[in-house]
Amino acid sequence: MPESRAGERLDRYLAEVERSLSRSAVRHLIDAGHVRVNDAPARASRRVKAGDRVEVIRPRREPSVLTPEPIALDVVYEDETLAVIHKPAGMVVHPAVGHRTGTLVHALLHRYRTLPAANGEERAGIVHRLDKGTSGLLLIARTEEAHRDLARQIEAREVKRVYRALVWGHLRNREGRIEAALARSRSDRKKIAVVARGGRHAATRYRLVRLFKDLSELELTLETGRTHQIRAHLAAIGHPVVGDPQYKGSASGRRVGLDRQFLHASQLMFRHPITRELVRCESKPPVELSHAIDTARREPVSGGPDGD
Repeated sequence: MPESRAGERLDRYLAEVERSLSRSAVRHLIDAGHVRVNDAPARASRRVKAGDRVEVIRPRREPSVLTPEPIALDVVYEDETLAVIHKPAGMVVHPAVGHRTGTLVHALLHRYRTLPAANGEERAGIVHRLDKGTSGLLLIARTEEAHRDLARQIEAREVKRVYRALVWGHLRNREGRIEAALARSRSDRKKIAVVARGGRHAATRYRLVRLFKDLSELELTLETGRTHQIRAHLAAIGHPVVGDPQYKGSASGRRVGLDRQFLHASQLMFRHPITRELVRCESKPPVELSHAIDTARREPVSGGPDGD
């Protein structure tokens, strides 16, 4: 290890020198005991020193246990390096408990055959996520190098992700910033809650697009990308996403004829990992969200958010 890199965290150091691996993949190798410093297992937080001998033992990749499935994909952009997919609401991004088939990863493996799996076969190609009930643009890496660079861009907040949401009520300001740490809810482990201590920093910017009697359409930009971030932040300030069953938005969804949450990833902007050109992708809200807006315009909603 050169003296110029002395003092760096082991995971940061390896993410720089092992260019085919994302930082999350490096952490996975460290946690699994596949990284040794001076012939001994080491933690990700260890500070490397000049003269340290760092060894990365890459485990043999086992054949994928996932069966590719011929599921139609709405491809917005693709080349040999990456793809941008329009994910429909209701589709799970990667296999998990209760969702062992029919996920986006199954569809991607059918279309592209092989994908980078540094973060595990079940997350092959996945750079970031969208909730099951959220529609819109999702960035997919097709090579290890692309995965590492795109993951770095997201971590460095260089990827612009913009959403459209219909929410309950009228916010005090036409634009603003919600900054509040997030963690798993103690009362419901499937939910995320704003916490005063121990959570992960999260920030969301919003801008009012248009007002209805009891609802507001917002444009939201992520500064960070935490699980359920937009939904939890809006619920915490008293403006849950319309149609969101987990964060007290179901009743307002029914009033506009919507059986899903009104949250759509509408814009994605990033640097191409190879050409470094700026790539911009946009996606219009699907028809059911447009119908909900029309309903809100014709028949303004009254009452308050539900308590489910």
